[in-house]
Amino acid sequence: MRVRLSLNCPFSELSVGNGIVIKRGQGWIETEETKEVRESIDKGFLEFEGRPEKKKDKKKEKTDKGEVWVFAETQHGKISRVVLELLGKGKEISGELDAKLAAVLITEKDEFSKELISYGADKVYVIEDARLKNYDTEAYTKVVSESIKKYNPQIVLYGATHIGRDLAPRIARRIDTGLTADCTGLDITEKGELLQTRPAFGGNLMAQILCKKMPKMSTVRPGVMQIPSHDGKRHGEIIKLDVGLSEKDFGISLKESAKSAKKVINLEEAEVIVSGGRGLGDKENFHKLVPALAKKLDAEIGASRAAVDSGWIEKNHQVGQTGKTVRPRVYLALGISGAIQHKAGMQNSDLIIAVNKDSSAPIFKIADYGIIADVNEFIPALIEELK
Repeated sequence: MRVRLSLNCPFSELSVGNGIVIKRGQGWIETEETKEVRESIDKGFLEFEGRPEKKKDKKKEKTDKGEVWVFAETQHGKISRVVLELLGKGKEISGELDAKLAAVLITEKDEFSKELISYGADKVYVIEDARLKNYDTEAYTKVVSESIKKYNPQIVLYGATHIGRDLAPRIARRIDTGLTADCTGLDITEKGELLQTRPAFGGNLMAQILCKKMPKMSTVRPGVMQIPSHDGKRHGEIIKLDVGLSEKDFGISLKESAKSAKKVINLEEAEVIVSGGRGLGDKENFHKLVPALAKKLDAEIGASRAAVDSGWIEKNHQVGQTGKTVRPRVYLALGISGAIQHKAGMQNSDLIIAVNKDSSAPIFKIADYGIIADVNEFIPALIEELK
C-alpha cells in the first residue's frame, strides 16, 4: 500500500516500522501494512491509497445505529466537488462502523444518483420537485430534517460551503442535535464514536470534538478529503422520497437569477494555484507579479495570511487554517515562509514548488521543489521564459 503524512499529523516525520520513516512533504511511500501503519491510519496521521485489509478489532464496538449520510449538494448542474470528497471519507467511516453509506439528493430532476453511487454511495435518497431547482433554506431544511427523522442515520456530513453552512445549523436545531462546523478531520474512535477535528482559537490549535447526541453532524471544509476513484460498474439502491412539501414551506420566491460580473474565487477546485506571501515586499509588487504569473499558468491566485492581513488582497484568497484548504495539482508558494497555519491549508497539494530567498524557510520542508531566490526577480524571469 502507499501512504503519506496527513494534514492531522502533528509530527514532521513518523516511524511506521521496518525502519521506514515518513517525512512531511515526502509524498506517497510504498510500505507494508505494519501495526504502526494501521495505528497511524486509525489516528488520522496517515492517508493511504487502496483500502488496507481490515483486521477484526475486538476492542472496537459495533454501533449498528444507522447509516452514514452525505448531503449531495449540487450547483450549476453538477455535483459539488466536496460531495465527492465526503463520499470518500464517508465510505471509510461507514466501513469502520459496518454501516451503509447513503447520499441525500434534492433536485428538480434526478440526473446524479448513478454518479453518486459510482463514487461510493450504497444508497441515494432522492427528493424530486420542480420547486427545489434552486436552494431554498426553509424547504431544504424541512426535506432533510424529515428524512433524518424517518431513517435515523447515525452520521450526517455536509460540505462547509455557503449552502452547507446555512443549512446544517438549521437542521441541527430542528432535530435537536449538535453540529461541529468547519472540520478538517474525521475519525472513528475505539468506541465507534465520530471524532471531529477542527481549527480553534484562530487556527493556533486543533480541537477534537465528540458529540453525545444523535445523529452526529459535521460540516467539512472543501479540499481536505481525497476524492475516491470513480467506478461506473458499482450498483446501489435509489429511493424516492416524498416529504409532503406545500407552498408555505418555501420561504422565498425566486423571480430571476443573474451571474455576477465579478470573477468568483474557487481555490478549492483549482488545478493550479499561484500563491503570494510577505516576501513580495508590498502590495504593488503582489499585484504586479502574482496575477501576471497566474494568468500565464491559467491558475487561481492564493495568498498567505500575512499578505491578507497586510491588506494586499481580499481574504477570500487566503490559504491556511483560517482561510481555505486546497488540494491542487500544482501549488506555487512565492515568498511564503511556511508557517504551520499556512501549511495546514496546502500541504496535501500534489506538487508543491516553493520560492524563497531564505534557505531556512519552513516551506522548503514540505516542498517537492525548492528554489532559493528573490521572488521579485524570479517571477519576471519565469514569465519571460513562458512567453
